Amino acid sequence: MGFEKLVGRALPAGMSRRTFLKAGTAAGGGLLIGVGLPGLMSEAEAVEKSIEFTPNAWIRIDSDGRVTMIMSQVEMGQGTYTSMPMLIAEELEVPLEHVALEHALPDQKLYGSPIYGVQITGGSTSVRGFWQPLRQAGANARVMLVNAAAQQWNVEPASCHAERGEVIHSASGRKLKYGALADAAAKQPMPEKVALKDPMDFKLIGTPAKRLDSPDKLNGKAKFGIDAQVPGMKIATVAACPVFGGKPAKYDEAGAKAVNGVRAVVATDNAVAVIADHMWAAKQGLAALNIQWDEGPNAKLTTDDIVAQMAKDAERTGIVAKNDGDVAKASAAAPVKVDVAYQAPFLAHATMEPINCTVHVTKDSCDIWTGTQMIGIAQLVASKVTGLPLEKVHVHNYLIGGGFGRRLEVDYVIQAVLIAKQVDYPVKVVWTRE
Repeated sequence: MGFEKLVGRALPAGMSRRTFLKAGTAAGGGLLIGVGLPGLMSEAEAVEKSIEFTPNAWIRIDSDGRVTMIMSQVEMGQGTYTSMPMLIAEELEVPLEHVALEHALPDQKLYGSPIYGVQITGGSTSVRGFWQPLRQAGANARVMLVNAAAQQWNVEPASCHAERGEVIHSASGRKLKYGALADAAAKQPMPEKVALKDPMDFKLIGTPAKRLDSPDKLNGKAKFGIDAQVPGMKIATVAACPVFGGKPAKYDEAGAKAVNGVRAVVATDNAVAVIADHMWAAKQGLAALNIQWDEGPNAKLTTDDIVAQMAKDAERTGIVAKNDGDVAKASAAAPVKVDVAYQAPFLAHATMEPINCTVHVTKDSCDIWTGTQMIGIAQLVASKVTGLPLEKVHVHNYLIGGGFGRRLEVDYVIQAVLIAKQVDYPVKVVWTRE
């Protein structure tokens, strides 16, 4: 299913107009800075119309001086939890290790990628997409903090500068920490145009940095989707038809339920799940099902059939993406010609952390705990499966133990929601490595 079909609109190829910044006061006091997409309403308009302000990313500076970045992108080993905070810290003039991170909630307008238009971590686009918006957010926040300090000291802002989370008056040496300035900075007008740093002045960007996510991954504090714990939760594992388009024809439900700890056997269109008190009971129950499959229209399909179909399709006229030079002429004049066909078998896109998704569906809500590269789409498909409005579907995103495209798919979210709909308690669905 394409992104356009899922989100119900065509996707922008990129941002053709300048990004702009809006600011407001954070709950409880402090400075909140957001990066807005072109064409979206201001925060004042949003408040007046009771419509959510829609920035790409946020900085929160609390009155105790803590800097928090609301992270729109997901960490799956590629380093976004370090590289993206560097963009903000560079322009905000704070040490990288002083930036705390929080997962963003699903919101396509608020956190949609400037490249794809949806909330996605993929295509190696996180830094590329948010390079300017995040730096601009940091720069604007820095200027507002400097202006607030200058106002308190009754000096010109140009006589002050920011450094390591403080504003310093160069002539007198007076200093104020960001936390002490947060409330006053929030009342400052948004600067119309703030120049970003010249790369020659970078202190963080382009330098080696210790990964911010490494300590918790080393000491075991890091939480991945498979670590989710919900009160009253049961564990499920599944057997899916080994052929696409197939479905379960017959299975021994009574045999599975005879296993100590098994609570339920649940079928979906192409799979059967066993729900139990723990994973071992679920696996034992699954083995006892003795499933017979109706393999459907693709039962006889082989790898050779797929290769032959691809070869046939390759003979058709393709879409021209770019046309540079004269390939036919160059090929005819080449002293050596090489013609090679490469084939690869159908392979699993396997992840180190097994695919998993925890779901609790009630009459008026759906909560999902998982690691996904498409948090907004995960929310959308769960809404469609349950029939609940988007605002009643809550996705709690976790660190991902290997994704790199596999968790751009939301098949496992759909499956887990279908299973959880059939029981009245939370279910953690975990695929075995097979």
